[in-house]
Amino acid sequence: MAWRMPAETAPHDRTWMAFPREGVTLGDSPAGAEAAYAAWTAVAHAIAEFEPVTMVVDPTETDRARRMLGAGDGIDIVEAPLDEFWMRDFGPTFVVDDERPGVLGAVDWIFNGWGAPEWAEWRRSAEIGRFVSDLAGSELVSSVLVNEGGGIHVDGEGTVLATDTVQLDPRRNPYADRARVEAEFARTLGTTKTIWLPRGLTRDYDDFGTNGHVDIVATIASPGRLLLHAQNDPGHPDFEVTRALKAQLERETDAAGRPFDIVDLPAPATLRDHEGFVDWSYVNHLVVNGGVIACGFGEEGADAAARDILAGAYPGRRVVTVDARDIFARGGGIHCITQQQPTVP
Repeated sequence: MAWRMPAETAPHDRTWMAFPREGVTLGDSPAGAEAAYAAWTAVAHAIAEFEPVTMVVDPTETDRARRMLGAGDGIDIVEAPLDEFWMRDFGPTFVVDDERPGVLGAVDWIFNGWGAPEWAEWRRSAEIGRFVSDLAGSELVSSVLVNEGGGIHVDGEGTVLATDTVQLDPRRNPYADRARVEAEFARTLGTTKTIWLPRGLTRDYDDFGTNGHVDIVATIASPGRLLLHAQNDPGHPDFEVTRALKAQLERETDAAGRPFDIVDLPAPATLRDHEGFVDWSYVNHLVVNGGVIACGFGEEGADAAARDILAGAYPGRRVVTVDARDIFARGGGIHCITQQQPTVP
């Protein structure tokens, strides 16, 4: 077997999501809960304009999901017990086998709620990788690595981005080192070069953060071209963080030995919310068939500038902005709540 995770820009059969349900992440405010349901629904409808969506829904939320998502609009609903609803992180990472045309694989990472913090409810969602794999008709690729889909980005040609504070987090993988993680990436993703970032954005180290997911920091738009979050206000702690990351990435090469053409994706102007410094990032977008689903933050100028940069990075794709503030308020963005299923060659 020669498993390989295709780039997100490769053709998709569909996108998988999970619908919100009551719990810690949803919050206990009725207005806040409605805002979360609406945000996840808006993302699903935006994706469905480009490709099918399958939404995993906890049985307690089926009626609401059917009412909000609608019927016959390119969104299928399937039921399974959930406690969290970040499909990128607890769902499978889909791969293809270059030695067996037509074979789809699904890497089932161990999920422990981003390091098993006391607040996390994750044991039901930890079973979703196998559930989705069965529905997709894929071969299960079982892994002993605690990892989340938001903790990796690939170019489909051997390069993977990762973060020291995620895969090497002692709450996740207490016995791992870089060599062991890289070997597991090679086995499951087909990568030959891991680029290790030392850390992620500041907000991501709060109690409800992921401890440094790469998909809010950087992504490989195409082989050799990297989009990087740029915080340009010295009043934000990520001003120094993103400059240090850029300095490192300017010295890196990908699996083919190419230096990166780094394209800055400037952060919006907002620096804080009621919890502290924000991690609002346009890097956390989803590439779909013929389009890009971009995060919006209610800042017309910054949102438009991000659309222009994304349109240039992904030629021929239509960029659609969806307000992601109510997603970020719960710990992630559009990329975090979605997982693409590639079309098998």
